[in-house]
Amino acid sequence: MKYTTVLSLLMATFLAGCAAKPLPPVQITLPTRAIDYLAEVKPILDKRCTVCHSCYNSPCQLKLDSFEGMDRGATKQAVYSATRLKPMDPTRLFTDAQSTEEWRRKSFFSVTESTVANGLNDSIMIQLLSHKINNPKSLGEYSPETDELSCSENQNELAGYLEKHPNRGMPYGFPPLKQEEFGIIAGWLAQGAKGPTAMEQAALTTPKGSDAQAIERWEAFLNQDDAKHAMTARYLYEHLFLAHLKFGTPTNEYYELVRSKSPPGHPIELIPTVRPYDDPKTDRFYYRFRKIHSTIVNKTHMVFNLDDAQLERFNELFIRPEWLQVPHRIGYDPTLSANPFAAFEQIPPRSRYQFLLDNALYTIMTFIHGPVCKGQVALNVINDNFWVMFLDPDHDLSVKYPGFLKVYNDMLRLPIEQGSGQPIFSALTNKYKKTAIEFYQARQDFYASHNYNGLDYEFIWKGNRPSDAPILTVYRHFNSASVHKGVLGNLPKSLWVLDYPLFERIYYGLVAGFDVFGTAGHQLSLRLYMDRLRIEGESSFLDFLPPENRLELMQSWYLGMKLKDINYYPSIMPAKISFVTDEPKREFVEYIVNHHLLPTTGITFDPINYLPPGGVYPPLPEKYQSEADYQQAFTALSQPGTQFFTLMDHHNSNLAFVRIRLKNGADIAGSIVVNRWHDNVAFLLGEKRRFNTALDSADFIPGLIGSYPNYFVDVREEDLPDFFDLLANFTKSPHDLERLAKYGVNRADDKFWDTYDWFQQRLYQDEPVQGGLLDLNRYYYYAQ
Repeated sequence: MKYTTVLSLLMATFLAGCAAKPLPPVQITLPTRAIDYLAEVKPILDKRCTVCHSCYNSPCQLKLDSFEGMDRGATKQAVYSATRLKPMDPTRLFTDAQSTEEWRRKSFFSVTESTVANGLNDSIMIQLLSHKINNPKSLGEYSPETDELSCSENQNELAGYLEKHPNRGMPYGFPPLKQEEFGIIAGWLAQGAKGPTAMEQAALTTPKGSDAQAIERWEAFLNQDDAKHAMTARYLYEHLFLAHLKFGTPTNEYYELVRSKSPPGHPIELIPTVRPYDDPKTDRFYYRFRKIHSTIVNKTHMVFNLDDAQLERFNELFIRPEWLQVPHRIGYDPTLSANPFAAFEQIPPRSRYQFLLDNALYTIMTFIHGPVCKGQVALNVINDNFWVMFLDPDHDLSVKYPGFLKVYNDMLRLPIEQGSGQPIFSALTNKYKKTAIEFYQARQDFYASHNYNGLDYEFIWKGNRPSDAPILTVYRHFNSASVHKGVLGNLPKSLWVLDYPLFERIYYGLVAGFDVFGTAGHQLSLRLYMDRLRIEGESSFLDFLPPENRLELMQSWYLGMKLKDINYYPSIMPAKISFVTDEPKREFVEYIVNHHLLPTTGITFDPINYLPPGGVYPPLPEKYQSEADYQQAFTALSQPGTQFFTLMDHHNSNLAFVRIRLKNGADIAGSIVVNRWHDNVAFLLGEKRRFNTALDSADFIPGLIGSYPNYFVDVREEDLPDFFDLLANFTKSPHDLERLAKYGVNRADDKFWDTYDWFQQRLYQDEPVQGGLLDLNRYYYYAQ
């Protein structure tokens, strides 16, 4: 079928209502050939649209990471809500509806359908894109997650919105598509917005070759009839339901583990429960692997390998050991299922804890990349950077004495047993805070009674394999976060030590039991419960230090508060370690890293940002003649109080990606992570009042970390001295702002998309398995 070669952007009835003085319509040449969605359209959507439209925080729930998301369209319903009084019906793509008609009944509307014929298209999508072509300049503030968006469901409503906001075409607050890109999208829409053919769809969704063989082995393992395998599979599923599973094969294909009414060898009949431990409401179901064919986005990408070594490890951990009880299946009573210590009490705690330790990075990442970890209120329960260690299973008393978990089972119950509809009043007065405090105190006393000489270095898990992650760095980037193996940055203010009960409760509270579609009360109760778990983890670390330092350090972490108000309960244990310096926190960590972890894992301190004991931050070099001079500059700028990072204190100024163009052409990619100092993180609201910008600092990290860059920086090697001087002596003067504009890439900059493409390709190059599409929803808000 032939289409006109030149199509005016003056789409029927469109521009008349879009702006008081519309610009002359741009003429775009459209392809006359049939346009292929997978080969031509999807790559453009991924690079320019999916970067904001993926996952639950997609504006208007318009997910463009797959054709199914495009076809589903948009809705006025917001997933994230701080005021929801009743749970909303879940709207998970590929799960809660299976056809366009079903999504229309759930109040989703098309963004590709046209009201005109004759080879033209006036869909919502083309109007937003073409409006941007005609009004290309982005001006003012853009925050797609917090702006009041109309989520227009018809052309008239959209015309009114664009008349009111003439600079809000798509891409939102960024430069428009290039004419060639727009021509392909416009031509595809005019040709009926068709998706993959049946053959292409089958290729997208069907496992092939070695993946298919691996799936057959794993489904056989998970679906064995005996109770031991059945309960093992249930435990694994509840911890892997968010994972992007890979089978150790050379292809970068990923799968998700689901429950199905149909057995292996048959099409999957999905059981769409809200939580992984919800009642499947069928006598027999099967664990199946469903191929992920939507674009992999970095913010939800959590890779878990299911290779032959992993299968052997699961057998070693769960199948071969003798269990605490005769293996037996249990039902799906809501209260029982929401308490993993009761639901899986027959499985040895050592097996469960070692599974978490083997996969510590993945498990902590689920707290970060799962649906709970979005927005300021979800994240202001943690400091901006801290390190996490783990109690060794040989010294974890809940592992050595499983009866401890049974005796205190009622104190280990979580708010998630209330389901998704918990009222706000109940969350504010809930019993779970009280029982969490009671368990914390009982734990402290139990450890004191069994370790009357105190704890030493051997109580910290040092890992068993080079790939293990016995110490982790967590960075908060205001309303997102990231987690990394090893110790990045300087010695943080606070540290955590997790044991099995704490690790498992955090996971079930923030991941398995969290319902993003639940009430504000449900989400608030978990936020408040996390306060208790954070204090427990911090307290477990302090128990290694001299008693006379514990109160002092905890108080320094909760400035402006009385420790009795957070129910801090210091252990009566003495310090078994003979500390020789007046910095026991640093001394403990340095021994752990340099002597305890290094031989097994190779983990070492950050050479740029870590200041050793007695160290002094150097000045900026007078000359830049060697690699050491540049490293000195980065170290100098990492000190607390560096001018640029204290003055640029907006919440959109916490994570920058940096490209350094070397003279030899081997460009360097790095990240600037800003650490905002909090006097304490004990309150839900009023976070700004607890900032101390004079103590803000920055870490300079090789490589690209985080999923939501706030800014891109592009600097040439010869300009580095000026760039370093700007950061050190920044004043917000017009001259300094002009200098900053030379290196920073504003969201309205004509070169923005080329810059983004470079960073995206670099991430894929550096992290071919762990990397995914970056998200631009939180790019610095101001366009100029």
